[in-house]
Amino acid sequence: MKIAVIGTGYVGLVTGTCFAETGNKVTCIDIDADKVEKLSAGEITIYEPGLEKIFLRNLKEKRLTFTTDLAEGVKDAVIVFLALPTPPGENGAADLRYVLGVASQLGKLLTDYKVVVDKSTVPVGTAEKVQKAIAENFKGEFDVVSNPEFLREGVAVDDFMKPDRVVVGTTSERARKIMTDLYAPFVRQGNPVIFMDEKSAELTKYAANSFLATKISFMNEIAQLCERLGADVDMVRRGIGSDERIGKRFLFPGIGYGGSCFPKDVQALVMSSEEVKYDFKILKAVEQVNELQKLHLLPKIREYFNNDLKGKRFTLWGLAFKPNTDDIREAPALYLADALINEGATIVAFDPEAMPNVKKSVGDRISYAESQYDALNDADALIIATEWSEFRTPDFEIINSKLRNKVIFDGRNLFDVKYISDLGYHYESIGRPIAK
Repeated sequence: MKIAVIGTGYVGLVTGTCFAETGNKVTCIDIDADKVEKLSAGEITIYEPGLEKIFLRNLKEKRLTFTTDLAEGVKDAVIVFLALPTPPGENGAADLRYVLGVASQLGKLLTDYKVVVDKSTVPVGTAEKVQKAIAENFKGEFDVVSNPEFLREGVAVDDFMKPDRVVVGTTSERARKIMTDLYAPFVRQGNPVIFMDEKSAELTKYAANSFLATKISFMNEIAQLCERLGADVDMVRRGIGSDERIGKRFLFPGIGYGGSCFPKDVQALVMSSEEVKYDFKILKAVEQVNELQKLHLLPKIREYFNNDLKGKRFTLWGLAFKPNTDDIREAPALYLADALINEGATIVAFDPEAMPNVKKSVGDRISYAESQYDALNDADALIIATEWSEFRTPDFEIINSKLRNKVIFDGRNLFDVKYISDLGYHYESIGRPIAK
C-alpha cells in the first residue's frame, strides 16, 4: 500500500518507519528541508530505542523516502496521515493551525479518492474541521479518519508493531476496509482494531492519557500523605497494585509527569470541557498536583542545607522527562534545576541522551558532565530526576570519593532505603522514610 505521512516529528517518523517495515511504500513529508536532507541521508533526528535499525533498513530498501514536496508526496498515496504538531495555545486549547493548514492545501492537490487520517492528538470535532477544510477546495470523494496514536516514548517501536489495540474512528465502510487491511499485519495475534465514530476516537486518546496522568498524580498525593503519616508508599503501591481492578502500572510516585502528551492532553481536555460549559474538576486537580510535585524535593533540599542554597553545588542525574528518550518537554528536572539556580545554587547535570536538547534550550545556565560520575566532582549533594537504568546500580565507592557530603535526594525512588542507610547516606526520596 502507498502511504504518505505529513510531518516527521516523533509520531510521524515512528509511524512512517513502522508502516514501511511491513512492506508498505511510505513517503514522509516535512517543510524542514534540513531535516528532510538528514533523514534522506540516513541520519535519524530523534532518539528512540530500536527505531534506527528499521529506519536504515527501510531507507536502504527504498520503502521509506522523504521529501519537502507535498504534491509529489501525496500524489500516489492511498492513505495520507497527518502527524502534525498540535501545541497548546495561550488558553491551553490545542492549536490546530498546522493540521487545518495542511488540510486546506490537500484540498487543492487531491485528484482521486484518498483516506486522510488524523494521527495527531486533536480535540473532539477536528475530523469535521479537516473534512470541511479539504472540501472547500476538492469536490471529489475522500474520507477523514481519526486514528490516534498510543506510543510511549522509549518503547514506541514495540507499541506500534505490537499494539494492544488500534482505535479507528470512521463512519465510512470504504475507509474502514482500507484501515482494516493496513493494520492487519500488526494485529495477527488477535489484539483488536476497535472501530467507532470519529468523535469517540478523538476523545478516547485524551481520556486515556488523562486517566493515566490522574493515576500518577493520585499516587503522588498518597506519597505526600505517607511522608506526613510515617507510612511507606512502596508498601501502599504494592498493596493497591495487586488489585486487578487497579493494576500495577502508573502507580510509581515521583517528581511529576512531563513530556509531550500528558501535560498537553490534560490541559486540552480541560479546555474542551470548558468550551461545552463543563467543569472537569478532577483534571484541574491533576494539573495542580503535578505542578506542585515537580518541586517536591526543593523544600527537602532547603531544610537539609538550613535554607541557604547560595553557593551550593548540586549534581543532577537525569534531564529527560523519562528514561529512554531525549525529550525534555515539561521535564520536572528542568523546573527543579531552575528553582535551585534562582536560589544561588549551581547545577552540573548528566543525562545519557537529553543534554544536547537542554543545551539548545537553556544554554550554559547549567553545566554538563561527560559521565554520571564526572558530574559528582565536589558536589554538595546528588539529585536524581530521571530513572535511567544506569542510575539504578551505581558504584557507590566512586560516589563517596567525589561527593563532598553523603547526601542524595531521589525524585524517582531508585534505591532501597535500608541499603542506602547502611551505606551511611542521608537519603530522601518520595513518600518513604528518610535514611540518616
